[in-house]
Amino acid sequence: MRIARFTTGEDPQYGVVTGDVDERGIPADDAMVVALAGDPLYVGVKLTEEQHLLADVRLLAPVIPRSKVVGIGRNYAAHAAELGHDLPEEPLMFLKPNTSVVGPGDPVFYPSQTKDLQYEGELAVVIGRICRDVAPEKVDEVVYGYTIGNDVTARDLQKSDVQFTRAKGFDSFCPLGPWIETELDTTDLRVQTHLNGDLKQDGSTRDMIFDVATLVAHVSSVMTLLPGDVILTGTPEGVGPMNPGDEVDVTIERIGTLTSKVVARA
Repeated sequence: MRIARFTTGEDPQYGVVTGDVDERGIPADDAMVVALAGDPLYVGVKLTEEQHLLADVRLLAPVIPRSKVVGIGRNYAAHAAELGHDLPEEPLMFLKPNTSVVGPGDPVFYPSQTKDLQYEGELAVVIGRICRDVAPEKVDEVVYGYTIGNDVTARDLQKSDVQFTRAKGFDSFCPLGPWIETELDTTDLRVQTHLNGDLKQDGSTRDMIFDVATLVAHVSSVMTLLPGDVILTGTPEGVGPMNPGDEVDVTIERIGTLTSKVVARA
């Protein structure tokens, strides 16, 4: 099931996206979104009679984390190598504020404080209920679904600051979307990032050092996870710079494509 958050020009709503999606994550022309009665994370999936052509609505970030976005660094060996980093012995965590979240089609603002803004396409895990100390074999019980994230990073600030807060925490530095896929096997999903149509990242979740179950278990051993919290699972090799005017497409098979355009911050 694909759960979207959308607007027709009025208050945001949640809905179920119906119809086929091709290998690039592009919905069919006749794809529909059937509105739900309330936030499905809290009231369940309650369909209404209201429906719209998907092409006629504006998709929003499918979830606004009530609490936090937890990033995972260096979770692909080749990515760690391209940055000259050693492999972590356990998941390397950092936090992105929920104010960094934007939706599909929303601009990523290029702040004046950086000269090296980079994309990082990633699988994102959406938590479905309050949980702590989750055993790996129980992770499926607390995961609501999966979406696509772009862990936008000011690489020069990451290097100069040592810790990641500023480099990854600016407003608009966490695009999420286009929807949440609630039924997904994450063991071998192709993750691709295109910059202005050119393929830059082409990896698979099978290459993650720590899989989804391990990540959720590890994060929940440190902090309580709340409904709507997001865990970004790391990025494959091929990260690189993007500039104002660039368009970034992150595609994960069986989910879809998340598109963002880079805009100079006024």
